[in-house]
Amino acid sequence: QVQLVESGGGSVQPGGSLRLSCVASGRTYSAYCMGWVRQAPGKEREGVAAIYRSGGATYYSDSVKGRFTISQDKAKNLLYLEMNNLEPEDTAMYFCAANTQAEWDGHCYTAYNTWGQGTQVTVSS
Repeated sequence: QVQLVESGGGSVQPGGSLRLSCVASGRTYSAYCMGWVRQAPGKEREGVAAIYRSGGATYYSDSVKGRFTISQDKAKNLLYLEMNNLEPEDTAMYFCAANTQAEWDGHCYTAYNTWGQGTQVTVSS
């Protein structure tokens, strides 16, 4: 079992930056991939970034590509999301997520089964 806790959210002006962190505890080695998913009122849930634990391959949604960077420190059980050049459209609750399943349908980052509590990111003037 894996537990996830996010931090680092807050309010920032457009063009600013934030660094989100997610600490994982429990059987962290069981996560095949981890990522960040955001949810804003009235909008579809969007997986913005993901990383495979073993090889470090990454995925980014088109909406954040070139602005966000996902990284991990496996030794410290930490997952990061560096968010640069933030836009008001990035305002959302950001969730850390993991896929610990032995098998799944589709991409690993579309089948998360473990979630953090979320951290709010607000981008406004």
